[in-house]
Amino acid sequence: MAKVEKNFSTMERSSTLFNILEVDGIPLPVLSKEMWNKISNFQARPDDLFLVTYPKSGTTWMQEILDMIKNDGDVEKCKRVNTLERYPFLEVKFPHKEKSDLEIALEMSSPRLIKTHLPSHLIPPSIWKENCKIIYVARNAKDCLVSFYHFHRMASLLPDPQNFEEFYEKFMSGNVLFGSWFDHVKGWWAAKDTHQILYLFYEDIKR
Repeated sequence: MAKVEKNFSTMERSSTLFNILEVDGIPLPVLSKEMWNKISNFQARPDDLFLVTYPKSGTTWMQEILDMIKNDGDVEKCKRVNTLERYPFLEVKFPHKEKSDLEIALEMSSPRLIKTHLPSHLIPPSIWKENCKIIYVARNAKDCLVSFYHFHRMASLLPDPQNFEEFYEKFMSGNVLFGSWFDHVKGWWAAKDTHQILYLFYEDIKR
């Protein structure tokens, strides 16, 4: 069972309060231990498709590709709702939404497409048990670092990254949301040998 620590960091930025829960040493944007228990006990379905990435690795881009495939290339169908509303993030509760994305996922009809940034060892066990299909997208660490830094500067929900040098040190030590890039990509690379995982590279998709 994952070791859940108390909220090790509460970061205030302007009027936004951002809580981080540490699970097995990984900083996660989870509101509480109770919320983490619900995520960990999430019940997957055999026909679920999970899109997994480390932050800033082409999540939205790949979601749009998958949505186009699902809708047979019908652009109008893909515009039915905005990107954030279309497919839920397993571990995220956005302030502008009444329900958590976990609750939204539970209410969705099958087949579901669900996104997550969780490392492989923190994925809900039911996903492995149901042998769900997973698409993982990996991106060059340097590009992830720079994009993640600027995303922190832009998004008021995220902790202030201070200067780039400080953020670089945190990134290299894994002291950022979702932990170490290195552990994340290696963990999912190993998991592909025993599970239904299509492991893609951002740079290959971009060609």
